[in-house]
Amino acid sequence: MSAPRAAEAAAGLDPAALEDLYRRLEKPLFNAVFRWVWDAAEARDVVQEAFVKLWSIAARIDVATAEPLAWRVALNLAANRRRRRRLWRMLTLQALADHGDARVAADESLAQHERESTLRRAVEELPDKLKKVILMCEFSGMGYSEIARTLRIPEGTVASRRNAALKKLEERLGEEVAP
Repeated sequence: MSAPRAAEAAAGLDPAALEDLYRRLEKPLFNAVFRWVWDAAEARDVVQEAFVKLWSIAARIDVATAEPLAWRVALNLAANRRRRRRLWRMLTLQALADHGDARVAADESLAQHERESTLRRAVEELPDKLKKVILMCEFSGMGYSEIARTLRIPEGTVASRRNAALKKLEERLGEEVAP
């Protein structure tokens, strides 16, 4: 590491760099997190929480790894929220209320809801390693090399996981629409 680079890494992430990082990543992070939690307000909260966490450790963040770190923090927070929400629904009558709301809706609305639910279930049932890759590939605007750096996996693994995720989604969605 060169002397200026070492000094930059030692200095941490300054407020201007963190603000720039937020401006660049807020929308792509929101898009990916939304497809993880399927709730816009919760996705906004996750993105904000991720940047609050980054802010709290900004002095220790290497500028070169700040973007991948932001992605990891946001996706981990989203996964944690979804797990908590699943547990909460199992322990409450929320699932019954959700099902009742769908029955009251008009036929067209119900059909749309069923299609969305099918897609959501298909995405949610993907293993986490495939889900992270497919969400980042399809909704973040990141290239394979950026995703590989973020997830700390080889670039070829990104491509193979994306293909595996797409294949599983096609299989799952084909089963749902079959008579």
